[in-house]
Amino acid sequence: MDIPVIAIDGPSATGKGTLAASLAAHMGFHLLDSGSLYRILGVAVARAGLSLDETETIAQFARNLDIEFGLYGPGSVALDGEDISLIIRTDLGSDMASKVGAIPAAREALLDRQLAFRKSPGLVADGRDMGTVVFPDAIVKFFLTASTEARAERRYKQLLDKGIDAIFPSLLRELDLRDARDRSRSVSPMQPAEDAIVVDTTELNRSEVMAKVLECALAALEPNR
Repeated sequence: MDIPVIAIDGPSATGKGTLAASLAAHMGFHLLDSGSLYRILGVAVARAGLSLDETETIAQFARNLDIEFGLYGPGSVALDGEDISLIIRTDLGSDMASKVGAIPAAREALLDRQLAFRKSPGLVADGRDMGTVVFPDAIVKFFLTASTEARAERRYKQLLDKGIDAIFPSLLRELDLRDARDRSRSVSPMQPAEDAIVVDTTELNRSEVMAKVLECALAALEPNR
């Protein structure tokens, strides 16, 4: 059979990254954190001092990025040999990811990189357009959501735990702005696939979300085993 893909989409701070990593580990599947690719590209663009209007140059950057995952340990991300795992998780990384993600040429340039993650025995793909654009044939698709307040609170705690200063009202505004940008972009806008299972994580803890998604994923995979 075709290599199965489990697609997990949704806005930031809904818990999809943690869920995707846990689900992939549980099932022995490969993991694609597509958001990291856009964060890496965003940081590279910011460091190079490129204007967002230089779309073709940014697309070329995307095609030629020297990225290594796991070079400095599980979950680490290296760009040109430098560990940028923490840098891409800052506000700069998040903001620039959304901005470069709105550039059609950049999204096209990163598409092949994402498709290459599809390897046996299967893939859990985490992003914003995994189920709608990158893997429309995913065997099961999830779209995670949560209230903006709950998401801002989660992001606030994450940043403080990493020793990064954060201001809650600013995080709230930034999430609203990013959501609007991600939903309104002309190419691959963030939206649930028509056949996606929508999971509101506002009142759910990680274990509850995992249990719900795992049950649905196993049910979807069962007929193909």
